[in-house]
Amino acid sequence: MGVARVVVLDYGSGNLRSAERALQRVGADVEVTSDHRAAREADGLVVPGVGAYAACMEGLNSVRGARIIGERLAGGRPVLGICVGMQILFERGIEHGVLTEGCGEWPGTVERLEAPIVPHMGWNTVRAPEDSKLFAGLDKDTRFYFVHSYGVRRWELEPAEHLRPPLVTWADHAGDEFVAAVENGPLWATQFHPEKSGDAGAHLLRNWLTTLS
Repeated sequence: MGVARVVVLDYGSGNLRSAERALQRVGADVEVTSDHRAAREADGLVVPGVGAYAACMEGLNSVRGARIIGERLAGGRPVLGICVGMQILFERGIEHGVLTEGCGEWPGTVERLEAPIVPHMGWNTVRAPEDSKLFAGLDKDTRFYFVHSYGVRRWELEPAEHLRPPLVTWADHAGDEFVAAVENGPLWATQFHPEKSGDAGAHLLRNWLTTLS
């Protein structure tokens, strides 16, 4: 396999350069761009995101990001969402009483965490399924870096006959459980920041790169 070509989607949100450097570190050929053709044709697409859900969706829509994601997934081409870049893959987000429609790749609502201390900021472990490819080779006590006040607290996708169910990884913040990662065919996503998670994050990104073709 040659060097994987990865586009980090530039839609005005996210740690673009951090993601670029982290992917370069694990051997990817990385371009940061909002160009539709480049994003559609790359071996892998990374959708980062920080800040408010509504602002991220506004930026994503400005570069036809939902269409790019949909076209890639229709062709079985890998997409990796990170932080709010994961959240916008769900149907909707609610912040300060305002509902914003997301990309709708998965049913579910992004809502404020119900924990005594918010935001959830710092290092935390996750509970990944045994057959996870994303977390393959990582110990169960491996920690990843989180910084968020909102998350998906209920997984709402119903099992479908003849389709392999997504692999859902969970984390806990002060007694409140939320989705920490999802592996669903070509669509993977993490609530935490692999690009800020040191060697563990690099290992995880390397696992993702091995799925690109």
